[in-house]
This record gives sequence, structure tokens and C-alpha cells, in this order.
Amino acid sequence: MARQDNKGRKLKEGESYRSDGRYDYRYTDEKTGKRKHVYAKSLPELREKEKQLQKDLDEEIVTDASAKKMTVNELFARYMESKELKDGTRKNYVSTWNNRVRDDLGLMKVVQVKPSHVKIFYAKLSKEGYSHSMIKLIHNLIYPSFEMAVDDNIIRKNPAKGGIGDYGKAAKEKKALTPAQQEKLLAFVKDSNVYNVYYPMLVIMIGTGLRAGELIGLTWSDVDMEKREIHIAEQLVYKNYGDGCKFHESTPKTDAGVRVIPMSDDVRKAFAEQRKLNFMRGIRADIEVGGKCGFIFTSKSGRPLMPNGLNNALKNIVAAYNKKEDAQAVKEKRKAELMPHISAHSLRHTGCTRMAENGLDMKVVQYVMGHANVGVTMEVYNHITEQARIEKEIAKMNTVKIG
Repeated sequence: MARQDNKGRKLKEGESYRSDGRYDYRYTDEKTGKRKHVYAKSLPELREKEKQLQKDLDEEIVTDASAKKMTVNELFARYMESKELKDGTRKNYVSTWNNRVRDDLGLMKVVQVKPSHVKIFYAKLSKEGYSHSMIKLIHNLIYPSFEMAVDDNIIRKNPAKGGIGDYGKAAKEKKALTPAQQEKLLAFVKDSNVYNVYYPMLVIMIGTGLRAGELIGLTWSDVDMEKREIHIAEQLVYKNYGDGCKFHESTPKTDAGVRVIPMSDDVRKAFAEQRKLNFMRGIRADIEVGGKCGFIFTSKSGRPLMPNGLNNALKNIVAAYNKKEDAQAVKEKRKAELMPHISAHSLRHTGCTRMAENGLDMKVVQYVMGHANVGVTMEVYNHITEQARIEKEIAKMNTVKIG
């Protein structure tokens, strides 16, 4: 190989002009002691690569070929190996990644990903209808993975830095049932020949603020009627973790989820009614799911209620209530007072709201709800106090003469 190229240009130390027309730069990797090559089709391109290489070496950026070939999927796998997570949380993260990132951004090489790639990916998720909270969850997996690549000197900057902006649909405002709505809903269910089997469950949901997974995962061994305590240590989730859609036991995401909730008189009575109801319906208590049996809220087969089955039941209850209310309103020639859409989560929010409205200490409410952050609990309290203040101020208008 000549020390000058075919155009007579003098080549620097380490540079060569090859017989195939390509340019070659050879150097020694100081970390491994191995000789390495950089190739280019032109001398300016080679010099630019040399410049970039020297910058990488000066900043101790990894130049190893295997690191350069690492995909975002492989980076995420490495990141997950570095984390100590509860089994359920780990499975949820991996499932989220596999369903939404793996076959898209995940296929790119880490060193090729630019901030624009990440933004385009988030924009795509947004167009597909994903909520802001879901995109935020995905971002919270992508960002720290790239941060690890920065720490390992594989890349200089984190392409996911800058957050997720306002990508995704805004989360719907959490709305609790008003005391009047709650009273009407429970009265309707209690008097219904079709839906009265759900009455004890609704009382317990509102009276405890349990999460859906905590509710459907409750067994009779978790409930101490004598001590009037409900022991929450795990929940059931119905997901596909690579083994098909089925129930999985899951520990709470945070330590705050493990708690003992005292029963009110209404909740204790509801549990007693539920036990009697299960006996009358011939519900089997020996069906085992995830090593547990004796589930309290079940289908006719004795298997735990499915999360979507629970929400569908609530949807049907509201539809039946509103149909009856519509008919009654027409008969009485008034505007119908329809019940809003409700879900297991909105009943949990309703329970939290009732506790705050009745003046329970916020730290107590936080404990009962299993909130890791008191800020979540305070959102409910602040909303209630703000609404009360507004109503109080507007009431003053009654003393003001207008016109």
C-alpha cells in the first residue's frame, strides 16, 4: 500500500490507500491493545471518521464493534438486568416493552438513535391513540436505558432527554360519585332482582377504596371478621406474560400497597352478606388460582372475577339504572338525572373522596388507599376543599341584590 493515494495526496501516519480504491486508517485500541481499522470511500470521509474516532477516544466513548452493534432491545435487556424489581413489576415492564417498543424503536442500533427518532416514535404512539400516561410509562423505560448507555460510554448524549412533551391523549379527569349519586346507585342495586348480587361488593369497594386487582384477589383468609381487618399483601392481574392470558399473583408495586385496612360497620356487614350470598349460590371455595383459593368475589364457577368482567358488570348496572331513570323522568315530566360511567377505579376514587370529605387525617387516608406518595392523596383533598370554598363563596351571592 502506497503512502500516497492515486491522486498524489500525501497520507498521514496510519492512513493507507488500498488497491480496491478504498481508504484505510489503522490504530491501536489502548484498552484492548488490538489493532483496528476504519474504512472510507474517500480521503475526506476517512479524515472525518478519524476526527470522530479521536473525539470518541478522548471522551472514552466505547469503540468496540459489539457495542456499536447493540440494539435498543439489547440495551433494555441489560438495563432490566441491573434493576431490582418485584416480579409482577418486572413482568409488566417487559410485557409493555414487547408489545409497544420491541418491533419498532427497539430494532434500531443504540448508536444510531437520534432525538428525532424518539420523538417520531412517541408521536406515532400518540396517533395510535395511546394515552399520555402510557407513553410516559414507555418513556420511563426508554430514558434510563439510554442513560445507562451514556454511563457506559457507548453514546455521548441521551437521545430521549427532554421528556415526552404533551404526546398522547390527556388522561380523563378522575370523578368520584357525589354522595347523592352513591346513595341512589346503591339503593338501585340493592332493590334490583338482577344486580342485587353485586350490592355487598359495591359497599366494600367504596368503603375500602381497594384496587380492582386487590379486590378480585381477596380470599376469605385475608379477611379477619373478629378483628375487623382486611389484610392486603398481593393482588391478581390478568395478563399475558408470554404464557398466554391468565391470572398471575402480583405483589404491590410499592411497600405502601401492603397494608391492613380496618373495617367499618358497613363493610363488615357487607362481607357477612357476601359470605351468605356465596353459600346460597353454591360457589366453590376450593378452586385454586396462583396457589390461592377461597376467593370472595367470583363468577358462578368459583374462579375470581375477571377485571373486564368487573367493569362490564358496573357498566351494565349503570345502563340499567339510567334506563329506569329515563322512564321515570318521562313519566314525571322532568329532566333525567343520569348516572355517569363508573369503573372499579372510579369507585376507588369515590371511596377516597368520602374519606376526605368526612375529615379523616390525610396520612390515614394515604395508608388505607395504599398510596406511596401522599401527593396523590392530597390531590383528592385539595379538590374537595377547593370545591367547598367555591360553593361557600358563591353562596354569598344570595345576599347580593342583582337588578
